[in-house]
Amino acid sequence: MDVPRLNAASFGQRSDFAQLVVDRNNRPLRAFADYDGVWRYPVALSEVSPLYIQALLEYEDRWFYSHPGINPAALLRAAWQNWRCHCVVSGGSTLTMQVARRFYPHDRTVLGKTTQMLRALQLEWHFSKNEILTLYLNYAPMGGTIEGVEAASRQYLDKPAAQLSQAEAALLAVLPQAPSRLRPDRHPQRARLYRDKVLKRLFDFGVLSAQALQQAMLEPVLADTPQTPMLAPIFSRWARSQRPNSAIVHSTLDAELQWQLEDYLQALIQSFPSQHSAAILVMDNASAEVRAYLGSADFLDSRRVGQVDMVQAQRSPGSTLKPFVYGLAIEQGLIHSESLLRDVPRQFSQYQPDNFTGTFSGPVSTSEALRRSLNLPAVQVMEALGPSVLYNALASAGVRIELPAFAEPNLALVLGGGGLSLWQLVQLYGGLANQGLVREPQSLLPLVADSSRWLLSPASAYVVGNMLRSPRPDRARSDSIEGQGHRIAWKTGTSYGYRDAWAVGFTPRYTIGVWFGRPDGTPSPGQYGAITALPVLFQVFDRLDPHPDNFPQPVDVSKATICWPLGQLAAATPGNQCHQQRDALLVRQQVPPTLIDATVDGFARNPLTLAISEHQLRVDGYCNVSERQSLEVALWPRNLEPWITPSWRYAQQVPALDPRCQDRVPVSTAPLHIIGLEAHTIVRSSRQGGDGASLVMPELDLQAMGGSGLRYWFVDGQFIRNSEETHPWRWRASTPGLHDIVVMDEQGSLDRIEVEVQ
Repeated sequence: MDVPRLNAASFGQRSDFAQLVVDRNNRPLRAFADYDGVWRYPVALSEVSPLYIQALLEYEDRWFYSHPGINPAALLRAAWQNWRCHCVVSGGSTLTMQVARRFYPHDRTVLGKTTQMLRALQLEWHFSKNEILTLYLNYAPMGGTIEGVEAASRQYLDKPAAQLSQAEAALLAVLPQAPSRLRPDRHPQRARLYRDKVLKRLFDFGVLSAQALQQAMLEPVLADTPQTPMLAPIFSRWARSQRPNSAIVHSTLDAELQWQLEDYLQALIQSFPSQHSAAILVMDNASAEVRAYLGSADFLDSRRVGQVDMVQAQRSPGSTLKPFVYGLAIEQGLIHSESLLRDVPRQFSQYQPDNFTGTFSGPVSTSEALRRSLNLPAVQVMEALGPSVLYNALASAGVRIELPAFAEPNLALVLGGGGLSLWQLVQLYGGLANQGLVREPQSLLPLVADSSRWLLSPASAYVVGNMLRSPRPDRARSDSIEGQGHRIAWKTGTSYGYRDAWAVGFTPRYTIGVWFGRPDGTPSPGQYGAITALPVLFQVFDRLDPHPDNFPQPVDVSKATICWPLGQLAAATPGNQCHQQRDALLVRQQVPPTLIDATVDGFARNPLTLAISEHQLRVDGYCNVSERQSLEVALWPRNLEPWITPSWRYAQQVPALDPRCQDRVPVSTAPLHIIGLEAHTIVRSSRQGGDGASLVMPELDLQAMGGSGLRYWFVDGQFIRNSEETHPWRWRASTPGLHDIVVMDEQGSLDRIEVEVQ
């Protein structure tokens, strides 16, 4: 073996050393043996406790800094002692000679000893004393496959060599004399005897006082059986690949937090079927440093595919991108926090989104749509924003959505129609926590240059964060939900087919992401973000940030009261046009009007201006009436009419036609209307039991008149079929209870009824 050349940076580079990944406080996470299976951690002279250096030199080689590599007096003394005993009492070897024997092994003969002395002189010629001592510190045999004081200290005593006590320093100083016989984990009594021998030598030489000697000798020998540290195993594997030439890889992780979360997640995953795994990523927002990285639930459990890194895996993000669609729309002035959106059926070419709950809510605000994670309003905003705007904005911020080959961004992106990793989601949500500035998470030290990129303005990021700060479901009965209080901003997501369950949240201090699912992508029915991943997210926040601070409100965010259906300021809206008032957060005082769906609403001006006669009836310019007045009517979107108060509907707001104009104003197309059933009809089968309940679920004939084109039928939020105007169709209820029946024509007009099946 060649003697390694030494320089100031030599022990930060990987050669024949083991590779050690450590946390932000230099605590070991995971170690990888060198190519020969030896555990040897590099250490510089300045990184070793002075107590150890002192014990080593005083016991092994008091004249180390004075002799030229050999100590003739020590050799003569050793030869005399060995001759008298007719055995080996001492070897008389200096530390330099021991280093020479380590790199140039020899037989225990006169020739071998002579060769060792010549090699020692050669070492002294080429290296300084401190360099030779450093070689000893790193290569001294410490038992089994452990070499060097740093590896011995960490493996036996679970501490770095810089923190050795007086007794521990003496123990490790004598260990190389007989590494197998003096191993403290196997032979603690023998190791203690030899340790005390070193301590007494230090007392004899005046290094230790009697009191210090007594205290050191009282310290028991408690050594761990050498074990390889195994914290953050998946992260450490990745970190090692990023710094292949570094003997010690410094990370930003917190070993204590990592251990707590690994222990928690390993216990939790036992309640899930085999093949299921989970991942957690914790990022400090102030520095973008990763504090915990759990790539799987149990690294050593092959039944859970524990060695697959689910922090970096590309998966469907479900609904977790909705906040960024709303944020970009707010940024562009398309909506504000209380804009009127539509949770109603929509029909797109080869794409039919529906809600996770299987129901429709009609009119909802932006805040409500985001907090309830409704799909149809998100698709409506995505359509107004443009899929490519979302895709390009995220890419510009450093996060590129993975699309199928040759695919273009489309509306499905907002519902998870692309690929992202947990790492990227934490990066994006960290941007919301950092006032719209997105930074890639940092996990290795030294940190790379800051590559922050703007995704949203601080004002838009604040508004989105405020909408996400909803009460925790696990504290639904707590008094704290009555006020704004200190809340976590959080969002869940479930990918198509229950393949991935997500929960991501942030406070001013931390951004945390959680994933649950099967690494092979097999569906996990019944496992979704709100019930699987969200409780874990809250548990982690309870450990790290149980009472989070509030975000400061930017100066360009203001509060204002707006009116539905127009979406304008209440102060500028006539009373008869302000049907509902909402308190909104505005960005740069932008008050965009309610989004228009040209397919349903057309491009008619809203509010609609009408001419009415003296009898308050509608007229046009050709009617022979004595008096005309102007009337402005605020119209709700036509496809929301089945859900709104009847007095707000078009037919009730627009006056009937004055009879004097009957021949001059064409009659409009009849509105879409479900026929044959009244709202809240109770339906029973002809076959009933003794309690009056149906033995066989009843069938209903469904048909709609008016409107135009094909009819699209939805029952309880799910698309069932389409039909023509003149053709009724038969529907059989699958379960008793209330059923919501909605019909939509090709122009987007809707009608809706509820029936009760008993």
